[in-house]
Amino acid sequence: MRQTNQTQVTEFFLLGLSDNPHTQQLLFILFLGIYLVTVVGNLLLMSLVQVDSLLHTPMYFFLCNLSLADLCFSTNIVPQSLVHLLSRKKVISFTRCAAQLLLFLIFGCTQCALLAVMSYDRYAAICNPLLYPSIMTWRVCFQLAAGSWTSGILVSVVDTTFTLRLPYRGSNSIKHFFCEAPALLSLASADTWTSEMAIFLMGIVILLIPVSLILVSYGHIIVTLVRMKSAAGRLKAFSTCGSHLVVVILFYGSAIVTYMTPKSSEEQKKLVSVFYTMVTPMLNPLIYSLRNKDVKAALRKVAARNFPCKLGNCPLQ
Repeated sequence: MRQTNQTQVTEFFLLGLSDNPHTQQLLFILFLGIYLVTVVGNLLLMSLVQVDSLLHTPMYFFLCNLSLADLCFSTNIVPQSLVHLLSRKKVISFTRCAAQLLLFLIFGCTQCALLAVMSYDRYAAICNPLLYPSIMTWRVCFQLAAGSWTSGILVSVVDTTFTLRLPYRGSNSIKHFFCEAPALLSLASADTWTSEMAIFLMGIVILLIPVSLILVSYGHIIVTLVRMKSAAGRLKAFSTCGSHLVVVILFYGSAIVTYMTPKSSEEQKKLVSVFYTMVTPMLNPLIYSLRNKDVKAALRKVAARNFPCKLGNCPLQ
């Protein structure tokens, strides 16, 4: 559907990733599988942290916040994408599009801040182990988590406001599978330079500044690890950072390609968007659980308590 030049767009048509019915069916199966793993993985990780007292530490508190943001981030995008893959009319109202954009940015920006906070937590634990309990008190943890969510909301409101303040008349076909700022700006009926600069500056605030903090934290961590005389201590310290570092590279790498490189092709941005809206939220709990002895131990305890017979621990009758 196209509007006349005098009429404000009231709905958008999402072109999606492909118009081939066979490809859409394959994508539906793939995305559904990814989403189910995302939901189960993140809920399981949050549940383990809640029920196991050994996981009641600052690192896992922040990890719970990250899992919640991941779950909401994916849920805001994937269910609608699944419906559109099986539907002929891939339409979303202007209001729903605005809400999706705002929520997408809130949860995505919060993840950026949380990853920086988690790197600071690892820095304090490894570089200042004796002072760590006094540095990362529960009050500080709650303040850092609240600050992460607040910064995510503030940046998101600015980005959404500068995106939706523009008039949208004429074409309403979004060359994407969800409402994302760069795709929407390409449809605006006015000059987008101011909005693009605002989004770019917010990208510096929520992407480049946290990345810089992460690099500084890991710079200090690497220096501390090199100075460690114990190989076992060095390996243990590195294992606690490895999972976080992998997640940082996956998330920030894809986000920077989308929001800090405006000249990227539309197809490239679509593929990158699939990665950080679907794949990364699925991988995060897997990375943290498979590489973490504490999480695996908690999972074994829960499994042994709920399914003793299947693990060869049946009580004698």
